[in-house]
Amino acid sequence: MSGLYDLVKTVHILSATVLFGTGLGTAFHMWSAHRAGDPRTIAAVARSTVRADFWFTTPAVVLQPASGIALIHLSGIAPATSWLAAAYGLYLLIGLCWLPVVWLQVRARNLAMSAAANGAPLPAEYHRVMGLWFGLGWPAFLGTMAIFWLMVAKPDLW
Repeated sequence: MSGLYDLVKTVHILSATVLFGTGLGTAFHMWSAHRAGDPRTIAAVARSTVRADFWFTTPAVVLQPASGIALIHLSGIAPATSWLAAAYGLYLLIGLCWLPVVWLQVRARNLAMSAAANGAPLPAEYHRVMGLWFGLGWPAFLGTMAIFWLMVAKPDLW
């Protein structure tokens, strides 16, 4: 059983790394492109960001709870342990932030592509979309960091 546990734990750690790393990397690139203000640059970066979310983040989002459930089962930890319950809640919060962020990235990409194709400046809606994107990114980022801490420290919260 140790071999299976180690394999599942490795998958869990790698998928968490992909979630955090891809999220941080794509956010950095989207924000950098946004700050540059050029619709062509924003469209190109947003295209890559949307692809990265679908190719990397989405599978990791599925692997995280699947491998987490398997780890709970293999380790014998009570599923209702306080630090796990806190992690479940944070994962749900992150998901509730991430789903609209994906849609907002698609919308920002489309608005930037349209502006670039027409030689027009970015519309006000683009700036509103990016403000929401930025605002939703913070709780997801902080929630992810909190889950990492919970997984390492395994505190008795209540």
